[in-house]
Amino acid sequence: MKNIVPFPCGGLRVSLVVLLLGTVPALHAAKDAELAPVLAKPGKLLKEDSFADSALSREWGVAKGEWLVKDGILIAKEKTEDKHAGVCALNLPNHNSIIRFSYRLIGAKALTLSFNHAKGHLFRVSLGAESITLSKDKDKADTSAKPLQLAKVEAPKNGAEWTTIQVEMLGQKVAVTTDSGLKLEGEDAALDVDKTGYRFVISGESAELDGVKIWEHAP
Repeated sequence: MKNIVPFPCGGLRVSLVVLLLGTVPALHAAKDAELAPVLAKPGKLLKEDSFADSALSREWGVAKGEWLVKDGILIAKEKTEDKHAGVCALNLPNHNSIIRFSYRLIGAKALTLSFNHAKGHLFRVSLGAESITLSKDKDKADTSAKPLQLAKVEAPKNGAEWTTIQVEMLGQKVAVTTDSGLKLEGEDAALDVDKTGYRFVISGESAELDGVKIWEHAP
């Protein structure tokens, strides 16, 4: 059983899914789990990467940090000398889409799935050891702007277990689902734009990524 709590935020209606203590459905984590869509059904499969090759395919671009393929897994590490979080982008422009992947944190503070648009940062899903947060990035052109938290849910500590997560984008809405039953939903008119790709950001020691799949929305 879960409570969905709508609340106003700067004139926007944001839905935050709150999981009640003692009612969390089977707190487990799994690799390559199947997850039901929330906003729309998946259509054409646009990208699938199980990291079977020894190097990243040409669609991936490393900007910061260390991103190595080993034994069918993408291993991400922040590099101290960069003085910046590690960044690796899957350069597939999109507007409305669904992305699913499995991850686990091995000493990392967080693994973040970040989206940019033509003018810069747009929004992100931060996957921490104890919480998952959906946030709209601040407009850098506006010096008074601040990041806007759209939704947050506490996540049970699962050590180095695998978790599968799905992020759906449809117009101004975003829905996030995990195989352990955690859900977040949020919306903002600014999100209804073309995105430049899918950016993975690693903060801290190490994280692992596998089973990336991307679909367009079915018409």
